[in-house]
Amino acid sequence: MRCVIARFPFDLTKTGVLETMKGVKPEAVTGESVTIGRRQYPVKQVGQLITGQDRRDFSAGEVVRAMTLLGFICRAIPATTPAPALSPLQRASAMLGTSAA
Repeated sequence: MRCVIARFPFDLTKTGVLETMKGVKPEAVTGESVTIGRRQYPVKQVGQLITGQDRRDFSAGEVVRAMTLLGFICRAIPATTPAPALSPLQRASAMLGTSAA
């Protein structure tokens, strides 16, 4: 499949990406990720390895689009849910280890 990443055209295939990522240890995922095989990689790491470009030269969205078209599963940044607000009575009860009624 022909795709453009950072204004450069690349002919990518699913098997080519699998071969490139074989034996590569995934970095810690802090943002968007792509699942290749049974491992989850940051999209910027994958983009750097398959294009040979510096990570600053392309966006994560470009790599996500290309990997999705090749059939890989991409995940967005996990949404964080804020902790539920406690009333002063519930907070005091939690500190004492008792339940508030």
